[in-house]
Amino acid sequence: MHTKKQKRKENLEKMPKVRITLNRSLIGQGFKAKETIKSLGLKKINSSVEREVDDSLQGMLNKVNHLVEVEEIK
Repeated sequence: MHTKKQKRKENLEKMPKVRITLNRSLIGQGFKAKETIKSLGLKKINSSVEREVDDSLQGMLNKVNHLVEVEEIK
């Protein structure tokens, strides 16, 4: 039997990490796109962050996929 902590730890180990890079300017973009980029932790063009993939991150990336580049980290 696994405890809840062990299950969470196993799930975290299985999640792939991605590097997200802001490639396009936010000038002319809508409020939601700007707020999504801000919540991802991106500030300037060519800035990058590394995040673990989960459902909420997938949704954010789907909304701003025309502004960012996503690459998987092994």
